[in-house]
Amino acid sequence: MDAGLKRELEAKVYAGERLTREDGIALYDSDDLAWLGRLAHHRRTELNGDRVMFNVNRHLNLTNVCSASCAYCSFQRKPGEKDAYTMRIDEAVRKAKEMEDEQLTELHIVNGLHPTLPWRYYPKVLRELKAALPNVKLKAFTATEVQWFEKISGLPADAILDELMDAGLESLTGGGAEIFDWEVRQHIVDHACHWEDWSRIHRLAHSKGMKTPSTMLYGHIEEPRHRVDHVLRLRELQDETGGFMVFIPLRYQHDFVDSADGKIRNRIQARTTMASPAESLKTFAVSRLLFDNVPHMKCFWVMHGLSVAQLSLNFGVDDLDGSVVEYKITHDADAYGTPNTMHRDDLLHLIWDAGFRPVERNTRYEVVKEYDPAPSLAERRAEPQQVWA
Repeated sequence: MDAGLKRELEAKVYAGERLTREDGIALYDSDDLAWLGRLAHHRRTELNGDRVMFNVNRHLNLTNVCSASCAYCSFQRKPGEKDAYTMRIDEAVRKAKEMEDEQLTELHIVNGLHPTLPWRYYPKVLRELKAALPNVKLKAFTATEVQWFEKISGLPADAILDELMDAGLESLTGGGAEIFDWEVRQHIVDHACHWEDWSRIHRLAHSKGMKTPSTMLYGHIEEPRHRVDHVLRLRELQDETGGFMVFIPLRYQHDFVDSADGKIRNRIQARTTMASPAESLKTFAVSRLLFDNVPHMKCFWVMHGLSVAQLSLNFGVDDLDGSVVEYKITHDADAYGTPNTMHRDDLLHLIWDAGFRPVERNTRYEVVKEYDPAPSLAERRAEPQQVWA
């Protein structure tokens, strides 16, 4: 990067000025990762100090049967395939209650677009989960799923959200965003929910008082300019609604592990390479600098690995998601070593080991409990430390 442009961008960041599309592309062009990290960490510290948020959550994927066949997806199955499944409502409740003793605070529910499951199944499952776990927040369904509910029910999203909220829905999830630019999207997505509908549904959710996450799937066939465009669309929507609490860059995964039927479903992996750790850290940093009106940035440790998750805390990230438990959407694809779950103590020590102060939160990013600051480096060196793979 030209030294003058570098000084100009740094001055804008430290002055708190909003960065432009051209600024974002220039930041991605920089190969000075330490410099990008310093700028993003400055911004992250201004917003959130030394705090790193997490929650105790469980992911539930009620069905992997899906009418879409998105090119990157290893999770979806067609009806009748060997490892296709759909949970009965009592099965979903039983799985959710397995975490009850760990003071679970959130259920995160994302599913395939099941071609024959009736619309009424979805509010019913929320009601049963809420009745079984009344103190647990329900974060469920992507905007893509809500648009699918419109199709199968004949109801508008406004009525669908009202019914889901009446059944206990606290927040939508951020999925279905992938990359919004049509130049890329037409090659990776096989459903009808694109930027216009995704933004419409989140705008509607925000108007009803929901606080929702936003996401971006990166590291496949997109270019940095597409990532910048994606973030700026979300930034403009956030200017309008103020409803996004967190931005989550999600690392695209290759289908490393054949499923039970031996079939590799990821149709673009032959021409893609997954983002390297350095590329992931750059994406976190540039996103934090561009997305100046969202309070939190999350590293979903399942998709990045625990060491990159720790490093990301110095590149703009202040949230490490949670305990997760059985995230099938990623683990149906990768086999590079992330565990199925991290318990509360695991997350606390992961954050302390990185030199930050853990803060347990709920779905709306309200503080549940503040923990002690990280021990000093001298204290940590006084005894053997766990190495996070």
